[in-house]
Amino acid sequence: MAKIIGGIGTSHVPTIGLAYDKKRQNDPAWAPLFEGYEPVAKWLEEKKPDVLVFFYNDHANSFFFDCYPTFAIGVSPEFDMADEGAGRRPLPNIRGHAKLAEHVANRLVNEEFDMAVFQDRPLDHGCNSPLALMWPHEPAWPGAILPIAINVLQHPLPTAARCYKLGQAVRRAIESFPEDLKVVVVGTGGLSHQIHGERTGFNDTEWDEQFLELFVEQPEYLTGLTHADLIRRGGAESAEVIMWMAMRGAMDGKIRCLHQNHYLATTTNMAVAVYEQDAGQPQEPPLAHSNTQLLGVEDIPGTYAFDIEHSVKALKLNRFFWRHREPAFRELVARDLEAAFGESDLTEHEKALVRGRDWLGLIQYGVSFFVLEKFARVQKMSNLQVYASMRGESLEDFLSTRKVPESA
Repeated sequence: MAKIIGGIGTSHVPTIGLAYDKKRQNDPAWAPLFEGYEPVAKWLEEKKPDVLVFFYNDHANSFFFDCYPTFAIGVSPEFDMADEGAGRRPLPNIRGHAKLAEHVANRLVNEEFDMAVFQDRPLDHGCNSPLALMWPHEPAWPGAILPIAINVLQHPLPTAARCYKLGQAVRRAIESFPEDLKVVVVGTGGLSHQIHGERTGFNDTEWDEQFLELFVEQPEYLTGLTHADLIRRGGAESAEVIMWMAMRGAMDGKIRCLHQNHYLATTTNMAVAVYEQDAGQPQEPPLAHSNTQLLGVEDIPGTYAFDIEHSVKALKLNRFFWRHREPAFRELVARDLEAAFGESDLTEHEKALVRGRDWLGLIQYGVSFFVLEKFARVQKMSNLQVYASMRGESLEDFLSTRKVPESA
């Protein structure tokens, strides 16, 4: 079974990554920060986790305010690093753990956490700024990441209590995963800082010290704080510490702090801490099925649930059909299907399914009907004709089974 072996709380200030990339580890202005991460890197080297679960926030790099989720989980097999306006950081892509992510997403939704699910969205400094200081990455990272994005940009934010409960649910999900994995949960953000308005530059290191103490000893007190409480004590952007509360929830019960450091250079009191769970915490039993809502669906003839596993497998193919929203791409498909394939990076099997207009085969492979119907429009086929084809019938035979065939 998978097991959480510890937790890390860390700031994710973008200048941490910039200083790292510029090799300022021995610069007197930055050395106190980098020295604080050395015990964290050593602890990770000793523990050798398979997966880091990152509670982080995206800073309008992969998500924008036209559709900004409260909670979102990344299920990709691999994640790129975001270009945040000054070029992509010189870090390799990092592996995801699609199976664990699917399992966690299923469990969270079944526990009534309404998660958005994302793929192919790069990770910004909310993840990669501290990650490079904690894990070696040349030529590749030693493990995988499971990113869980939390909205801390656009109010209303989730409450500290809700984030804590999210962490508890993540713990239950991880512990019920049947594969043997060592998992570390990471909460990012904070500590005290404000970077907008006339209050820009606000810090309160005394509150930061109190927060770190309460985090270990009295997390229930912190879950009762409102966003206004956190803003008043630590500055507007310090409300990010609700992501630490998600990590704390995943380490529910008594914990001990093995290492802690914080350093205020300019605008943010940059902190890092390592925690381990006290012994004796009960563990969830493994689950054969993470999505109990679909138990038995395989026994329903001719029915193919579009789930995360199929979505990950057929992402590029679904995107190929989704692009039929674009007039220029529709025209290219109609004019030269092979050229359209050249823009889509499909496998040979996927191309064969498209060439053969194998509507049922496409559904069975993992295509959502609601992107497939866009392709049908280009093929001058109605949905009714596609329905008939999937049933192995002519349109006339299919309509004869309808209550009012004349409505077609």
